Amino acid sequence: MKKVTAIIGNQQKHATYRAVCEFEAQLRTYGEIEFEYIFLKDYRLEFCRGCKVCFSKGEELCPLKDDRDVLIGKMESSDGVIMATPNYAFHVSASMKNLLDRLAYVFHRPQFFGKTYTAIVNQGIHGGKGIVKYLSSMGENLGFQVTQGCVLQTMEPVTAAAQERNSQEIRKAAARFYKELMRPSPPAPTLFRLMLFRLSRTSIHNMLDDKSRDYRHYRDNGWFESAYYYTAALGPFKRLAGRIFDLIGRRMAKNAVK
Repeated sequence: MKKVTAIIGNQQKHATYRAVCEFEAQLRTYGEIEFEYIFLKDYRLEFCRGCKVCFSKGEELCPLKDDRDVLIGKMESSDGVIMATPNYAFHVSASMKNLLDRLAYVFHRPQFFGKTYTAIVNQGIHGGKGIVKYLSSMGENLGFQVTQGCVLQTMEPVTAAAQERNSQEIRKAAARFYKELMRPSPPAPTLFRLMLFRLSRTSIHNMLDDKSRDYRHYRDNGWFESAYYYTAALGPFKRLAGRIFDLIGRRMAKNAVK
């Protein structure tokens, strides 16, 4: 049985919560799912201080002792993750942004490979598409396999026509999510994700050393030698592109230390 965790970033059980409930119901029409709701308001999550200890020495040395690792553990134990937020001032809610800030070190050392991810945003008027795009980018950088999220119009009073449009969007998003959730293994990376990996690992290899947590992490996971973060079949074109990205990365690193 697949486990899905929904992380909800608003204070009230209103439109965002109801949307996630409807999303869960749609998933259950495809098969048996274990589903957990996480309301960020119920967890203690302090604001990032920008000390960069997680980058340089390791996230376990973060001076903030709160529920960050509890939330990471819940994502780690899930097959799929949904991030759901209202549109607040044309962005995610403060609690959702704070969570993403606290996960910033994972952008250096992605870890949620093979897990499916999507975003749900509800709004009154406009701006939601940009928020879904932002959340999708964050999901990719964390290592998730991202499916297209949905934007729901929830200006009160919500008309019957608007509610039907919202339900259609939820049905389509749930279908996309479930299809990816049931994929037996992670797909080959896109050319863009391959480029980011090869440039990052080459820069880390050439500019850092054992004193850096990023360097040790890449070394210990064999990422300095691997074609990608995880085993994936790369065609001839992507193999060639990977070598070119390595060359570019070495040149960038050389120029950076001049």
